[in-house]
Formats: sequence, structure tokens, C-alpha cells
Amino acid sequence: MVAKPAIEPVRRSFALLEALSRRRTSTVGVLTGELGLPRPTVVRLLHTLIALGYAARVSREQGYRLTDRVLGLSGSIRFVDHLVDAAIPHMSRFTAEHGWPLYLATLSYGGITIRHSTAPESPMAFEEAALNTRRPVLISALGRAWLAFCPDEERRNILRDIGGLTRRQEATLGQVLERVRRDGYAFTQPPRPTRIHGIAVAILQESGAAGRVMGSLSMRFPTSAMTEEEVGARFGQPLQHLARAISDDARMKTAE
Repeated sequence: MVAKPAIEPVRRSFALLEALSRRRTSTVGVLTGELGLPRPTVVRLLHTLIALGYAARVSREQGYRLTDRVLGLSGSIRFVDHLVDAAIPHMSRFTAEHGWPLYLATLSYGGITIRHSTAPESPMAFEEAALNTRRPVLISALGRAWLAFCPDEERRNILRDIGGLTRRQEATLGQVLERVRRDGYAFTQPPRPTRIHGIAVAILQESGAAGRVMGSLSMRFPTSAMTEEEVGARFGQPLQHLARAISDDARMKTAE
């Protein structure tokens, strides 16, 4: 059977996806030179990928990057996530020692996505593992930890992607994130009272790109068992130490 010729716009779109996958970020100039396409064509394709959630603009200097939505295109292919691989043994040890379930998440298009959980290992889990489900950035502990410690440019892009805030909302959020940075951890802030809350810390890449957040790590607990003050005093530092250990191991796995 003779193969039919490729549809040119589709071919160009996949060529752009492949080019974006070769680097952490790429500028329009780099992509134009690599693909041999006119600059307006590359820009138009980038805007399309952004609208579909497969790409995001990082900054004027750094250009564009892929989002983790592209991982959904490889559903039948095992994707080795260095961060998850590094986190699993540390998270399991924490749950075995303290009992409480942990959740590891990364930023995805419009939300924070759960990548791994020790809920199945926890005798005190009141929720499912919820793998690949998304949490809202602004009210979840996972999202607030990410926003507090990511670079300013990334934070502005995240807030823009979820629809932006009023000046009053920005001021209120700024105060919240300043406290998170001071304490080192964030708490869930649901729109209505809930039985289960979370405390979360950011997993930071301490070498290479300064201030880059690799992921967020949360511990879920019933508010009837402990207050936020008690949870922060008891588990704030252990969770921060756990996040640093995961970061160290993730960098080692990436370098292998």
C-alpha cells in the first residue's frame, strides 16, 4: 500500500513539538532556524499549541516550553519520571514512620496534577490516591507552595493562564504567599469548610536554574485530629527535609 502524502500543517505542528522537546525552553528565533519555516508560521503554530494546552510561554528571553499535557499522548508508553522515581522511597518511609498519606504533584496546564501518593500505604488515609487528578492552584496547599517559591515571571504566567486576578486579589494572595515563604509551607484554603486539609512544601532545584520548583509535596490530615498550628509545628520541618532529599535524588537520577 502506497503511503499518502502528509498533511503539511499537521507535519509542521509535530515538527514543532519535536523541536520544543529537545530543550527546556526555545525562542522563536531558534525554532525558526531549526525548522526552516517563516517566523509568522512558527508563531502561529506556537499560539495554536498554547491554546490547546501543549505549550506555554515562559518569558521573552527564554521563549516557549512544552507542558506536561504532551505526556497524555504517550499513554501506552511508560514515561520515566525522575522526580517520581526519586520521591517514591522517601515518601513511603515517611508514611511508614508517621502514618499520614503524602501526595506528590507537578504543575500542569491550569492546575496542579497528582503524580504519586502513599494513600494506599497509609492507615490514616481518608481519600484515594487520586493519581493524575488536578487540584486548583490558588486554593490547594500544593498550588500555593508552588506559587510561593517559583520565580516571579513563572508566577505571573501561571496566574495569567488561570484567568488573572483583580488588584485586591493580587494583594491578598501576595500576603498569603509571603507567609508561606516565611513559614516554609502552605495550607489548603478551600472556599467552604472541609473535613480534610493539606500542608504542602515546595521541592526546589537548588542547583542549576535558581528558584526553579520541581514539584510540590503535601500531607493530608483531618482537621478534627490536628489544627494547622499543630501540623505546622510537628511536620513542617520534616516535610521540608523530605523535599530536599527528594530534590537531591532527582538531580542524581537526571544526571545518570
